[in-house]
Amino acid sequence: MTVSAVSDNKFKLKRERYQKGYVSRMGVYSNTVSFAQYRVSGEMPREGRFEWLSAALQGRVFKSIEQSAEEQAEGWTCTDRPDDPDFSTSDSFWRDRYLFFTYRRDQRRIPAALLKSHIGRAEGDYLAKRPELKRPPKRERDEIKERVRLGLLTRSLPSPATVDLAWQQDSGLLNLFSASAKTMERFEELFAKSFENLRPQLIYPYRRALGLLDEAGQQQLIALNQAGSDAALDEIQSNRWLGEEFLLWLLQAGLEGGNFRVQVPGYYEQGTPFAAWIDDRIQLQGGGEGGPQKVAVSGSQDSYLEARSALKSGKAISSAAIYLEKDELQWRFVLNAELFTFGAFKCPPVKVEREGVEELSERESAFYERIYLLEAGLQMFDSLYRAFLKERLGPGWQERQAAVNAWLEG
Repeated sequence: MTVSAVSDNKFKLKRERYQKGYVSRMGVYSNTVSFAQYRVSGEMPREGRFEWLSAALQGRVFKSIEQSAEEQAEGWTCTDRPDDPDFSTSDSFWRDRYLFFTYRRDQRRIPAALLKSHIGRAEGDYLAKRPELKRPPKRERDEIKERVRLGLLTRSLPSPATVDLAWQQDSGLLNLFSASAKTMERFEELFAKSFENLRPQLIYPYRRALGLLDEAGQQQLIALNQAGSDAALDEIQSNRWLGEEFLLWLLQAGLEGGNFRVQVPGYYEQGTPFAAWIDDRIQLQGGGEGGPQKVAVSGSQDSYLEARSALKSGKAISSAAIYLEKDELQWRFVLNAELFTFGAFKCPPVKVEREGVEELSERESAFYERIYLLEAGLQMFDSLYRAFLKERLGPGWQERQAAVNAWLEG
């Protein structure tokens, strides 16, 4: 079978999948999700808020490029109807205190081998009419390449990808259900263009800490801030120690039983006990003679011998799998120490009554149950982080450091 024949079959399959609504998505309905948390700053109008939000979303609504030769398109669409975006009614993107909608990006991609094959064929046709030439001049080669590329684009269907959002209106917290750096950047740009005077600010370790501390604690943390400005990138890179020390603290604390209590407002009452520990996936990174070196530790851990060896050599924990447990419920996620993005966040199973329930009602039930479990897990995580901060900024930190060092030495 020729390259062109394989290509035609792929195009046909892609068209069938596209028309049936197959979309690569990461979202609130998934059992396991990755996400980044933002806090939206700025003022929204108090009067006519729905109309303002509706117009902002509709102004950057996703428009299909299936019938064109455009390479890519992005915009907002409805979570429950990604192929039919319409923000004119509140039930299409508003549930209780949450706005929920979806970032969609479609892109056409031509396989390099296919493009090369068709360009070679087109150049062969060009030379067949000009036997005096051994190869087309550069200008003609460029024109042939562009003409072939555009011709293949018109034959190919774009690959759709969607990322869901859940934006809590009363707190301004926004969950973007992706931890991809490129997706986060594209979302931030489109959000800023869509909503005048609003900006999504990533909640990275330093900013998350300021939000969990009282005024005295905030002043203590500000004194330890190693950034030279209040620019987000500077605060992230200059305060890597916060996330790294937190994960080391939890690694050692988990060996002591890992018993903690809820300390922040949320679904669970203050003082509710829960367990937390690190296990089965630890990534460490540090400088070496040949540049930055990485060490990955996987599998269920007992005494963390491999991780301890890497830590003693000067490496720091860059990400780790954290487990949270309350009663018979368990949460698991991989925390990025630098950004505090959450990877492979797995909540307890969502149980929705399906018998005699309409599909939309079922999805609404799943949405609320998923959000509840997600926020309950984050309440425990913030309690965990606050417990670390209180110890890190308190008078007993040197004693804790000594205990950690003794544990590392074995």
